[in-house]
Amino acid sequence: MPHRRTTLSKFIIEDQRRTTQHGAELASLLNDVQTACKFIAAAVSRGALEQPAPTGQTPLQPQDADAKALDVVANDIMLATCEWGGQLRGMVSEGLDAPYHIPARYPRGRYLLVFDPLDGASNIDVNVPVGTIFSILNAPAGVTDPGPEDFLQPGVQQVAAGYALYGPVSMLVLTLGAGVHGFTLDRHIGAYTLTHPDMSVPQMASEFAINASNERFWEPPVRRYVEECIAGHSGPRGKDFNMRWFASLVAEVHRILLRGGLLMYPRDTRDDGKPGRLRLLYEANPMSMIIEQAGGLASTGRERLLTLAPTDIHQRVPVILGSREEVERLVRYHHAYDGDEDYAFESPLFSTRSLFRAS
Repeated sequence: MPHRRTTLSKFIIEDQRRTTQHGAELASLLNDVQTACKFIAAAVSRGALEQPAPTGQTPLQPQDADAKALDVVANDIMLATCEWGGQLRGMVSEGLDAPYHIPARYPRGRYLLVFDPLDGASNIDVNVPVGTIFSILNAPAGVTDPGPEDFLQPGVQQVAAGYALYGPVSMLVLTLGAGVHGFTLDRHIGAYTLTHPDMSVPQMASEFAINASNERFWEPPVRRYVEECIAGHSGPRGKDFNMRWFASLVAEVHRILLRGGLLMYPRDTRDDGKPGRLRLLYEANPMSMIIEQAGGLASTGRERLLTLAPTDIHQRVPVILGSREEVERLVRYHHAYDGDEDYAFESPLFSTRSLFRAS
């Protein structure tokens, strides 16, 4: 019966009763986050009908020069919805250069919130699913107004992580450190409702996602992996693969949770100062926690993502995540290459001709 379904609010309360690790303060914060995601879902659903970004007090300074108006709207919504409740000591956003301090008129709490307000914003104009990614950390003891250094915690220290997906249906996927659960927004009652309990990454994978236009910048281990997949049934993998690419981290991770596979934003040779594309604190870490809690793996290709010690709140890293066996294979290829075991590997697919060569 519909009235017996578990809403996200009920799920959080029941989790609080099951464990002493998560108290009322975390439950209240998660309720504020889900409220913000509902507001953002409503704004995204209006698309070009949404009003231009408000000129309020939020000191938005986007990290990306091509930020869309809805980025600003989503950032303002998350800040305004979560700053007042008394659970937070500070926030870091993809849209702000520096940490956001909780206004003095509001009480301080024990947590830090880091988030990407609108992941995949470049896809808004073409109506591809976008989303919000968030991570919750413990604030250091004795710090009233956290500085950047107070947010630089490895992913293993995350208290909770999740993302909201704004697509044909709106969903919120959450982990509190004991499994991953998906909730669908029921617009009739205005509540996220549990529809995907105990999500698990399928281990039999036949899909991979990567931006093939960057193949000339890939390291040999990534070229090797992609070539083997492209070779299909007649190649060394002995089966056919499909290549997917949404250019939306939330959409890619959600697909992997439901269908398995691999997502690669690998290290490339373009800029030594930017070894990866995704931000560690509010993109790679929360998604890695979700994937690992669902039975998958997340790596840079050389080390586990969740153990990386951040050096900057907007630090970028390579990301390879998804089905366990596929991530392990790519890690082996990287280690072999770094140890010169793979030095003889040559890729005719990626050296003298293009992936999309003319016949």
